[in-house]
Parts: sequence; C-alpha cells; structure tokens
Amino acid sequence: MSAILSADDLNDFISPGVACIKPIETLPEKADGPNPYEVTTEDKAAASKPPPASISLTDCLACSGCVTSAEAVLVSLQSHNEVLNTLDAHPPLQLPWAPYAYKNVATNSTHGGLDEGMEGFDDETLRGKLFVASVSPQVRASVASTYNVSEGEAGNMISHLLSGPTGLRSGGVYRNGFTWIIDANTLRSAALVAAAEEVDSALANPSAAAAGAEGSMDTKPKKPILTSACPGWICYAEKTHPHVLPHLSRLKSPQALTGTLVKSVLAQRYGIPPSSVWHLALMPCFDKKLEASRSELTSSSWISSTSSPAESEGGVRDTDCVITARELLHLASARNIDFGSLPRTPLPSSSRIPFPDPLLDAFLFPRRKRPGNGDPDGGSSGGYLWHILQTHRAAHPGSSIKIERGRNADVVDYLLLSSTGAVILRMARYYGFRNIQNLVRRLKPAKGSRMGGARAVGGARRANGTAGKEEEYSYVEVMACPGGCTNGGGQIKVQEVAEIRGLEVISTEEGSMGQPVKLGPKEQREWLRRVDEAYFSAESESDGDEELEPDGGDVDAMDVDQRDGRGEVVNGIDTGYVREMMQHWAQLTGADLQTLLFTSYRKVESDVGKKVGDVERVAGLASSIGGGW
Repeated sequence: MSAILSADDLNDFISPGVACIKPIETLPEKADGPNPYEVTTEDKAAASKPPPASISLTDCLACSGCVTSAEAVLVSLQSHNEVLNTLDAHPPLQLPWAPYAYKNVATNSTHGGLDEGMEGFDDETLRGKLFVASVSPQVRASVASTYNVSEGEAGNMISHLLSGPTGLRSGGVYRNGFTWIIDANTLRSAALVAAAEEVDSALANPSAAAAGAEGSMDTKPKKPILTSACPGWICYAEKTHPHVLPHLSRLKSPQALTGTLVKSVLAQRYGIPPSSVWHLALMPCFDKKLEASRSELTSSSWISSTSSPAESEGGVRDTDCVITARELLHLASARNIDFGSLPRTPLPSSSRIPFPDPLLDAFLFPRRKRPGNGDPDGGSSGGYLWHILQTHRAAHPGSSIKIERGRNADVVDYLLLSSTGAVILRMARYYGFRNIQNLVRRLKPAKGSRMGGARAVGGARRANGTAGKEEEYSYVEVMACPGGCTNGGGQIKVQEVAEIRGLEVISTEEGSMGQPVKLGPKEQREWLRRVDEAYFSAESESDGDEELEPDGGDVDAMDVDQRDGRGEVVNGIDTGYVREMMQHWAQLTGADLQTLLFTSYRKVESDVGKKVGDVERVAGLASSIGGGW
C-alpha cells in the first residue's frame, strides 16, 4: 500500500489490538558440511536469522487479533506502484473484435460481437493482459472538488489518464492503457435492483432465514437486514460481532459485480482466461482493498466445472487491484503527468473498443446519459436504503416517506407511512463506527440467566425488558466512515488541496510564529460539503457525451438504448431493463444468477492467546509446508 497512509488520517480508527501478529515457522537449514547427520538442537535452529515477515491483506482478513481499520495495515500490494509495474510487465492482449487485430486474426467490422470466441489466439498472445478499470462516483467527486471542475469533467480527466494518449499510454514499456473504463454506477444500478428484491423476499418469508447459517449465501438474511457494501464494516462484523452475520445482505458490492461480470463473460463466452483480464477499481476508501482480497470474490465461485483447462483457473480475483483518489494522483505523478492539465472533454468515440456482447456493451457504456448519483436524501454511499424505500413506496400508492434525524447527523430514521399515517416500514442509516457499535450492541441476542425462572437479559433488550427500536428496523444502511463514502479514508483531504493546486499555504490562519497551521475540523466539514455537492450534481449535469453516434454498424446496441424506459422506473432506474441484462449475463456464462450476484460471510476466529500443544503445532507446520499425516 502507498506510503500516504498513517493512523492520523483515519476517521474510522477504533484501537489497535494487543495481539496483531503473524507468527513464522523456521526449519533448520540443510547441512552442507561433512556431517549431514549432525543433530541440530532447537536453540541453534532458532538462533538463525529468519527472513523478514510480510503481511498481506489475506493475513489481515484471516486474523482477529485487532479491531483497527484496514487502512492501518501497511502492505506492499494494491498501490499505484503495483498498477505501473503490472502495466510494464505484460504486453496488451489484442482482441479479435478490436480494430488492431493481432496477427492473422480477422476483425469484426460491425463490432456486433464475436461468436467464435478466442480460437485465433496462440499461447504467446494469451501472455498479455486486457486492462479494465471501474471508477466510483465518490472518486470523481473528490477529484472534481480538488480541481474546481464538474463531476463529469473529473471523470473525463480520469479517462484520459487511464486510457488517453496523453495519459499512461504516453510512457511505460508497452505504452499500456486501460481498454475499458466502466462507471461503477452502472453495476450499482444492478446492485440496487437486486438489493430491493432480496429485502422483499426476506421480509415476505422471514421464516426462511436460518439463524444458524450465519452468512451463508444460500440463506435469506434476517430482519433487520444490514448493508454489506462497506468492507470495513464487514471485516469488523466478521471479527468482533459474528452475531450480526445472519443479518448481513448477501449481495456483492458494485466493485465486485463489475469484476465478476467482465471476467465471467470473457472467460465463459469468449475463452479469455480470467488471469488475462486485470481489473483495477478506483474507490474512495482503502478498505476496498480488503474486499478485493476476499477468497469468496474469485473466479472459483462462478467458473464452470466443465470449462476447458484454460478457462478453469481457480482463485483468480475478480478485482485485481484497488487504488483511491489520493493514489490516483500519485499514479499520474509517477509517470510525470500533470493531472490538472488533462483534457476535460470525453475521449473520442472512434477510439472506443466495444465490449464483445452488444447487449452488455450498451448496458456498460450507455450512449445517452450516464447514471446519476441519486437523491441527497439517500446519502452519499450509493443509496441502497433510498432505492429500497422508493421500491416499497411504489408498491403502496398514497404512501409517503418521513425522515427523522437520530442521535447525531450520521444516524437517520426513514419511515414509510400509509395514507392513514400508519408505519409500513422503518429503516435507518448508521454511519461511523461509533454509531455502528451502538447498533450491533442492540442486536446482540439476549443471554439466558443461569438462575431458574429469571428473565433473559442482554444487549437485545432494554432495561425495561422491551425490544429496542433497532429490532423494528427492516433495513439498515451501514457504512464505516462518518458522513458516508464521500468521506472515505482514500479521498483527497482538505490539507492536500492547496499543495495539489500549487499554492504556498494551506490555511488563511497563521500561528504565533507566522507559519500556516493545519486546517481543522471546521475546514474539513466545509470541504466534505463541497465534495457532496459535486457528488450529487452529477444527476443534472451533462458530460458532453450523451448523444454519441453509434460505432459503425452497431445497430443492435443502439436498439437496446431505444428500449430504455419500457419497464418500471424506480428512483430513476429502469428495473425491467436491469433485470433483463442480469438474466442475459447468466445465460452468457451458464452460471446461476444467484452465484453471480451474491456472496457469503464467515466468522473469523483466531488462536492468538490459546495454548497449542506440540501435536497441534507440528500438524499446523506440516500443513503449511504441504505435508500432512
């Protein structure tokens, strides 16, 4: 991870654990002297200097020795340097449907899809990589506020950096760039529609939620259903509060859905191995790096067991690397690119390489209008609660929504009221770890008393024995960062803006010695207000790319665009169209739609502090080096 991380920057920091360790096992070196049968004592073996230990994101996910945020773990992968190293290590994967076909592979002049797959590729070609990026709207908002441009213009600047001739393609070993840059809002629309269906199904049949199944993918979540799109919150729940796992939504985040869709379609339909597709996600927080490292979010969860050996590579991550808005600027600086001078206009449509399936191409890259960022009442974290609430409101004619502020600005209650004023649904928004702790404490099951006849007591009950309001919620949108995703740990901070713009001071206030002082909470709040303003302005602004002419012969894709609005539109999303695209995705890959859209969670246990006998220690050592009994 980049060196820009420090504990001072964290806004979701709780406290470090006392046992955040990664034990290492050492074996005696092979004897090279004249007596190879000399007995080596344990003391001598321990005296040899072991190699330095390295901590990866996978180690962090597998350890429950700390409750600090994932940003506090310094790792070497998933940084802007890793992006550059990967771009320079692999030649570009030439696509047969692209204008610059490799060798004798025929091009598809109409860009209408490739039915024959990758039969024209040889082994040398498949050593290259196809680079794909997805960009979250929070990152665009952070960049927009920093450079005083619109959210759409910020997105264009990012596209020019990642794919344009004046960006990453201007240098490097292979002059690589990203073939496709996908707006994360596109797959967020699919996530919102699936989330509403998941909640409807769970509320309609609450008995189907298995209490003992915890976070299994094949069970429905229990009421109240808790959002699972924030990996910092998920990591915290899995390690410290496993009693909330049955309440977690099983839905993948837009980041995971993007990687799953692109890699599964290219692998299962067009024969491109998942390892040949490299997906970079630009996200607002460092915890998204943890999400990308989850073993559940790999090709092994969706790939067909009957696929060919080239397609059946297990364990390839759906998202290979995650960088944040701050790291994005470091990426440009490392290639000596002035990010602020990049064009604000869209890349020319003539240079765009279409996705091989025309229906998904029209879905991933809409011709008319980019997806918006929702209503300010829905918050800056994707609007899961707001979309679900609007879906239920559409199903109850005459109903209305009432919004009530909770104990602070990051706790908000949402009531769906009937025409008579009766409460149909109660939902809530809990942002920030301080509020999350109060929520999970209330959801903790009551502990039975050991004394006969005594009533159960515990976190799930109030002092008077009545159920807490948290138990009445049908759905709760939970995010680790105060203020939501626009305030993610990887967003550009107010203290950095002046330096990025080339100004000499970072504050108008001066200390007693005449030196500029660090900007305080007041300035940071004002900065977050500006970022939020840029985030929500995307709903009404035009990025200058809404009326693109279709690429030559791409009639099918244009026909798909003409069908917008034919289904039920909820919260600005054509739900019928989204469902049709998801079904089409499942048909292309031959995978079950639930496998593609949903995932699972598990309780993380640690043996730190536990007494381990010699037999268990030796058995663990044997398994770690490939041995066994």
